[in-house]
Amino acid sequence: MDTKLNRSDFMLFVIYYGISTLMTVYEYYNEENYLIEYFLDISAFIILDVGMIMVFMYWLLPNYIVNKKRYIHFTFWAIITMVLAGFLERVVGIYSGGGDWSKLHFNFQWMLNYISNTAESIGLPFGLLLAKKYYENQIMFSTIQQKQKENELKLLRSQISPHFLFNNLNTLDALIDSDTEKAKEYINRLSLIYRYLIQTKDSEVMELTQEMNLAENYIFLIKTRFGNDYDFTITKNVSLEDKFVPTGAIQTLLENVAKHNRAQHGKTIKAQLIIDKDWLTISNTKSMIKTNKDSLGTSLKNLEYRYQLLSDQKPVITDTLNNFSIKIPIIKLSDES
Repeated sequence: MDTKLNRSDFMLFVIYYGISTLMTVYEYYNEENYLIEYFLDISAFIILDVGMIMVFMYWLLPNYIVNKKRYIHFTFWAIITMVLAGFLERVVGIYSGGGDWSKLHFNFQWMLNYISNTAESIGLPFGLLLAKKYYENQIMFSTIQQKQKENELKLLRSQISPHFLFNNLNTLDALIDSDTEKAKEYINRLSLIYRYLIQTKDSEVMELTQEMNLAENYIFLIKTRFGNDYDFTITKNVSLEDKFVPTGAIQTLLENVAKHNRAQHGKTIKAQLIIDKDWLTISNTKSMIKTNKDSLGTSLKNLEYRYQLLSDQKPVITDTLNNFSIKIPIIKLSDES
């Protein structure tokens, strides 16, 4: 906890002790106290109270509680400080009340009285200050957490495969010589993908309709690059309105299919993208190429982590001998009617 006092803390003191001063003045007026008692007693009351709080905030709390957890030392010095403050307040009271020093005592019982009077005097303002500090620190902690979350999401969104552009440029180079019309279409689809990535680079989630447009363009790139090695089908069982997924999530899933599977012996990799009410599922047949079964891959791990930051649900992965599927929760930002 930040124990340093700020401008609003001092404003709290001004308001509290302003009200306390008015109440004390009214009390002294009814008791017909001397004028010197107004000035000395009230001044001593405010100075000793604020001084005690400053001692706690700048010395006792940071040195014995916040940093070192030395509770016995804290209690000892707190008692000493409170006894001293109570004694000084008693001295000022006797002086302003006529100077009968026979009323000044310093034995065990009076030490308890000094502690009790000081605790009663600073209890409310100190409690208000600590409550205010706690609330401010909670707000600051929440703000820091939110900023960290936003930065983590942006970092994860930026981790697009470094081979993506390289592979597509190679494919485009081959198409220019063999099929110029298809090369033009390929360039158009690739530019749409990059335009989408640029426009959504700061977005944590995106409408499912927009993500599906990206998916269709990305599937075109895969099929153009690999020919008949992959067969993608899309099934939409529900309306896509008011449904969201993490930005670029579907691209990650499609990329995972192409990255970890290759058509072998003329056997096409079949992939299905199914959209239901609460889940989006991509499943595919598996090839026999060797992959690390203990690893989901960096992209899927990043997607899982993004869901931890965005939702209380997480992707569900099913990996069998012949098939692999991953279900990602659909995020709803508004209640359905």
